[in-house]
Amino acid sequence: MKVITLHQEEKEIIEMAVANNRQAQQIIYKQFSSKMLGVCRQYTKDLHQAEDIMITAFMKVFTNLKNFEHKGSFEGWIRRIMVNECISFIRVQKKVIFLDDEYFEEESFSAIDSQFSVEEIQFLIDNLPDGYKMIFNLYCIEGFKHQEIAKMLGIDEGTSKSQLSHARKMLQRQIAKLKNYENGTE
Repeated sequence: MKVITLHQEEKEIIEMAVANNRQAQQIIYKQFSSKMLGVCRQYTKDLHQAEDIMITAFMKVFTNLKNFEHKGSFEGWIRRIMVNECISFIRVQKKVIFLDDEYFEEESFSAIDSQFSVEEIQFLIDNLPDGYKMIFNLYCIEGFKHQEIAKMLGIDEGTSKSQLSHARKMLQRQIAKLKNYENGTE
């Protein structure tokens, strides 16, 4: 079966990379680097910083490859390292502060209109304050629960919920402005 073959090939490539086989490491890097650059780019506006974070994270991937247990997705394992590296980078560089704001509203957030390009959507997310952006990415893009985010960032669960609520409201206001601008009503 093809699925078994692909999984077996991935396992063999990983084992070769653990043994410091540069070709195997290059295969892994080529296979995942563009996706992982996209992940890093979600957390920082600057493409060069995103590249630096990704390269540092890939060094951690190769250093810790022996710890991958082949349970779950290899891509998911790499992605988690990328996200953690992004969080570490932002903490060190920008010293993001999360306000302990327990006020939040659980509201429905409609999907962003398909009239917007990926670049426009990323621009809107980039304009969020760093704390809002980080929580938004972790919750909405990465799929973490508030409890996990709180533990990851050393904040209260309520703070995570509040930051997400504020981020959503800010995005909705930005989307409304963008729609008005594009419709010529602003």
